[in-house]
Amino acid sequence: MSKPVLFTGSAVAIITPFKNDTLDFDKLEELIEFQITNGSDAIVICGTTGEVSTLPDQEHVAAVKFAVEKVGHRVPVIAGAGSNHTQHGIELSQAVEAAGADGILSVTPYYNKTTQKGLYEHYRLIAGSVKIPIIIYNVPGRTSLNINPETIRDLSLIDNIVAIKECNFSQVGDIVNLCEKDFTIYSGDDGIVVPMMSLGAQGVISTTANLIPRDFHEMTASYLAGNVEGARKIQLRALNLIKALFIEVSPIPIKAALNLIGMNVGICRLPLVEMSENNLAILKQAMVDYRLI
Repeated sequence: MSKPVLFTGSAVAIITPFKNDTLDFDKLEELIEFQITNGSDAIVICGTTGEVSTLPDQEHVAAVKFAVEKVGHRVPVIAGAGSNHTQHGIELSQAVEAAGADGILSVTPYYNKTTQKGLYEHYRLIAGSVKIPIIIYNVPGRTSLNINPETIRDLSLIDNIVAIKECNFSQVGDIVNLCEKDFTIYSGDDGIVVPMMSLGAQGVISTTANLIPRDFHEMTASYLAGNVEGARKIQLRALNLIKALFIEVSPIPIKAALNLIGMNVGICRLPLVEMSENNLAILKQAMVDYRLI
């Protein structure tokens, strides 16, 4: 039986808005509506861009439940539920499943830097604890740990491990060659969405889509429809903006950008701080060039 495809196209890794350092549910609802109105194909809540590392579990699950209710099945809701403690990952995955998430985005264990066998066992146990689909999230730049293509192949044989958000472009071709065609690949790097789709990715889970959801939807939809040149033009036009949105650790710049266009999403929780003046000036210029401000 073929694996389910949670989405194709552009999923926004939605930011978590704060007001006086508490989760701003009214603003989160506004952001969700903005994304759906502008074509985002899925909502990823409580991921890296959503500052999941500073969300206590109760707040994390409340955000997922709220997003599920407000989205109302219009697009899939995929909840971040990764941990470097396997039992905690199991408990959190079960909690977001109970909250109504359509799927789980599960980042590789970080800091304790396990072996490939440890990675396999970690994901095997998490997958066995829930029924909903799981997307593996491989982001070596954050975790200092890469999931090798052979391990991804082995994990892809587990029924409800259906996809990977891949940030290591150098191994995408190997993943495509090793895994069955029903295993989905999503780009985890906004600057190389089209190149990754040329190797077989079916879309992106994007930070930049918080700011320009329509463009990212159109870029991925164009590629999937066979309009490669149209997709390429959107990717190239967005490159300078994307670079500016990652000039400091994410999600600091994307929150600053949303505040600059009047979204009023608040600032990041510590230890993340506001952008330096020099980098903020670079971001503003990139937004002016893109005609956002």
